[in-house]
Amino acid sequence: MTTIDSRVALVTGGNRGLGLATARRLGQEGVTIVIGARDADRARAAVTGLRAAGVWASAVPLDVDDAASARAAADRIRREHGRLDILVNNAGILPEATATHTAGPLDPDLFWRTFRTNVLGAVAVTAAVLPLLVESERGRVVNVSSRMGSLRDQLDPASPYHALVVPAYQSSKAALNGLTVALAKQLADTRVKVNSVCPGWVQTDLGGAGNRAAAPTPAEEAADVVVRAALLDDAGPSGAFFDTDGAVPW
Repeated sequence: MTTIDSRVALVTGGNRGLGLATARRLGQEGVTIVIGARDADRARAAVTGLRAAGVWASAVPLDVDDAASARAAADRIRREHGRLDILVNNAGILPEATATHTAGPLDPDLFWRTFRTNVLGAVAVTAAVLPLLVESERGRVVNVSSRMGSLRDQLDPASPYHALVVPAYQSSKAALNGLTVALAKQLADTRVKVNSVCPGWVQTDLGGAGNRAAAPTPAEEAADVVVRAALLDDAGPSGAFFDTDGAVPW
């Protein structure tokens, strides 16, 4: 097994794609991993694979759309580990990429579904585990966002995302960035650091099979920026938004 340090990380949606790659990379740094996932079978398979790779890993049932599920996961982490040092809010959806029957670009159902997971899910999980993070000497919250949530970037014709119009997803990531700023300010007098990161256009199933075929960045490579934010030292920023190239404008 990898040499273990004392930190424990919860990765939401950690049973596949970017979440699993992030869990693996953090585990290789000695962090104990807790996979949070709705699908118990996929979570068990992810844990089995991580353990085979020498990572200390376990799983908790977690549906980020359900605040009671988030609270139950937090209670279980406290019972089984006694601490939590890192939260990676990775779970997210992009139903606009695969929806075939919509009410147009402002389909209320797509907005509700997207915000429920991408924003309210992050709120519910963060609220549930925040007491544990505040107790940590190196509490870190990493919100997996996107440059598509940057209003300035969306208005920049030179941006590779300028032509993309997925308003529910884009506005959900802008809202998630707002949560990052607010929480960082609220926790300024604690040791908890809260940041948003953009991992790039990642080869995952988020946008369906077409995304996996077109995306340029493998999940293992995209996990770099997530891991960097999760393992920030005490001199690192809080309330920031960055990708692999540096700061991203809000």
